[in-house]
Amino acid sequence: MEHWLVVALIIILVLLDLAIRAFSLVHVPIDRKPQTATGWLLAIFLIPYIGFILFLVLGSTKLPRSRREKQTEINRYILEQTEGIERVRRDHPWPAWLESITRLNRELGAMPLVGGNQAELYPHYDDAFAEMTHAVDAARRFVHVEFYIASLDDTTRPFFESLARAQARGVTVRFLMDHWASRGYPYFKDTLAFLDAAGIEWHLMLPLLPMEGKFQRPDLRNHRKILVVDGSVAFTGSQNLIDRSYDTKANIERGLRWRDLFARFEGPVVAGINALFVTDWYSETDELLLRESDPVHRADRADALDCQVVPSGPGFDGENNLRLFNALLYSAQERVSITSPYFVPDDSMLYAITTTAQRGVEVELFVGEIGDHAMTWHAQRSYYEGLLRAGVKIWLYRAPTVLHAKHFTIDDDVAVIGSSNMDMRSFTLNLEISVMVRGKSFVDALRDVQDDYRAASRQLTLDEWLTRPRRSRVFDNVARLTAALQ
Repeated sequence: MEHWLVVALIIILVLLDLAIRAFSLVHVPIDRKPQTATGWLLAIFLIPYIGFILFLVLGSTKLPRSRREKQTEINRYILEQTEGIERVRRDHPWPAWLESITRLNRELGAMPLVGGNQAELYPHYDDAFAEMTHAVDAARRFVHVEFYIASLDDTTRPFFESLARAQARGVTVRFLMDHWASRGYPYFKDTLAFLDAAGIEWHLMLPLLPMEGKFQRPDLRNHRKILVVDGSVAFTGSQNLIDRSYDTKANIERGLRWRDLFARFEGPVVAGINALFVTDWYSETDELLLRESDPVHRADRADALDCQVVPSGPGFDGENNLRLFNALLYSAQERVSITSPYFVPDDSMLYAITTTAQRGVEVELFVGEIGDHAMTWHAQRSYYEGLLRAGVKIWLYRAPTVLHAKHFTIDDDVAVIGSSNMDMRSFTLNLEISVMVRGKSFVDALRDVQDDYRAASRQLTLDEWLTRPRRSRVFDNVARLTAALQ
C-alpha cells in the first residue's frame, strides 16, 4: 500500500509540475516585456514550485484596481488646479524637440509645462534639512510631508520638531511615509510616537497589513520625496528623511555616508508637486484635499524657469519616466550627463544611451564606486563593458560615500531631477516623481554639482574593466538575470 501511495504522489507531483509549466507558458508572457517574461519562465522552469509561488506573489506590477481608478480621477483634478501654462517662455534658446517632449509628458502624466518658476539646489545633506526646517517654521496654513524613508534620529530631529511647532500654532501638517521602507530602519516606532504626541495626522503608504485587508505586491513601493509648504514652496529630489548613515550598524562600521541632491522650487510648479501629494493622500485616506494654497508667486525675471512635473509608477498605464528619459536621450545633440545610484536599464534605455554616444554626443555616467544593495550593484556593473565600448564615460564616485543623487542634463537646455533611478524598479514598480526643468541657469547649477562629483571620482577605463577578476564577472552577470524579474 505504501508503495502505491509513493507512486501516486509522484504522479500527482509530475502532473502538477506539467500543469504549472503549461499555465506559465500561456499566462506569464501576457502584457510583459520579453526579457521579463523570459526571466520569470526561467525561474518557474528551474524551480517550479518556488518559482511559481514567487510569481503569484510578485508577478503583477499593477496596483489594486481601486487605486488605479483614483489615479484617473485625480488626473482631472490636476488639470483643474494648474496655473502658469501661459507663462512658458518659448524664446531663444527653445530647442525644436522640446515641444514634443512636453506633449509626451502631458499625455502620460496629465501635467503641463508651466513657466515663471525659480529653483535652488542643495547638494549637501545638512543644508537641505536646514532649509526645509526653515520653510516649515515659516508655514502659515499647511505642510505636506511625503518620504520613502522617514526616521526620527539626531539628524532629522530639528525638522520633526519644526513640524510639531507648526502643528502647535495651528498649521495643518499631513505626513506620509512608505510602510515597508520606513519600518526597516531603527526608530520607526519612535517616529510614529513622536507624530502622535505632536497631534500630526500620518499615514503609511502602500501598507502591508493583510489582517486589515491592505495588501498588494510587497515590492510595489512609493519612492517619492516631497515637502510642500503653503502651496508656495516645494522640495523634491533624492534625499530621504534620515541620517546620512541610514542609522544602521553595518553602514556606520563601514563608514558609509550618502550624498544626495534636493531642489527647492517656487512658482506654478509647486502646485504640480503638491498634486502628487494630494494624489497619494487620497489613495491612502479616501480624502480628496480641496484647494488650500496661497496665490501663486510667479517669477518675472529673465532667468525664470519652465518646469513640468512627471509622475510615474504602477498607477499609470505607461512607464512615464522611462519614456521621458529615452525621448530626451534621443533628442540630445551635444552632451548628456547622468547621475544614478542604481543603474540597471532595460533594453530600450541601454540602446538609447549607447546610440546617443555612438552618434557623437558626449555621454557621461556618474555612479558609485561602492553600492549599498549587493545584487543591484553587481547587476549595474554588468552593463559597464557595453557602455564603455560605445564611448560612454563612466565616473566612479569614490568610497566610502554612496552617491545617491538622481538627475541628468541634456545639452545646455534641459535637466531632470527627482526620486527616480535609472533602473527597472523605478520604471515599473516604484511610484516616483521627476521634474523636467528648462532653463540654462538651472542646467549650469547642476553642471557645477556634476563638476564636484567628477573631482571626487575616478574614471573607469575599458582596459581596467576587462582585467577585473573572473569571479566578479560571474557575480555581475548572474545578478543581471535577477533584474528581469519585475
